[in-house]
Amino acid sequence: MATADSGIVQPAISAELSNEFLSSARVFAWSVREVIERTVLRMVAGNSLTFAQLKLLYLVAHTDTLNIGDAAAFMGVSAAAASKAVDKLVRRRLLRRTETQADRRISHLSLTETSRKLMEAYKAARDQMANDIFSQFSADELRRTSEVLDRLAGAIVANSDKPNSICLQCEIYYREPCRFREFGQRNCFYERHQSEEQAVTRTDAPNK
Repeated sequence: MATADSGIVQPAISAELSNEFLSSARVFAWSVREVIERTVLRMVAGNSLTFAQLKLLYLVAHTDTLNIGDAAAFMGVSAAAASKAVDKLVRRRLLRRTETQADRRISHLSLTETSRKLMEAYKAARDQMANDIFSQFSADELRRTSEVLDRLAGAIVANSDKPNSICLQCEIYYREPCRFREFGQRNCFYERHQSEEQAVTRTDAPNK
């Protein structure tokens, strides 16, 4: 038997139930990746852009500083592969690279008009597909499920070797505030490297 913080004794979780939950979680993650994300990407970009490249564009759009190490961690590839990915997107005019005056070895990356429109099209198509799928559930059901997923993820991460490491796990779903950052005690990369555009937007936003 397990005891919760409230002092209420909770029944032990069986191995069968744990396996059932993990199986459901894997299937859910697969369905989001394959049925929503990759399908929408093919709709707006055909086969001209991989999801890893889309993630890199998103990272550039939402941060004010970026190095190859950041890009590699975000894409889940080596530094050499990340560097090649950046070069390819620059050649295709989906990224703009500007050398800094202080140190020409350091480059500043930004979106081009083409990549900005592509990302806007992706978000609009993804939001529409999600709305079509999730409309069969109530808003309250979705909110509760979202919170439970964050709490479960936080509990899992708390048992990892580096629970306080830099977090990029939300990938292209950055949100503020982030419950996972709270439950998992993670250091948010996006929060530390917000783009100037985001900072200005939040500063100019009216107080509620």
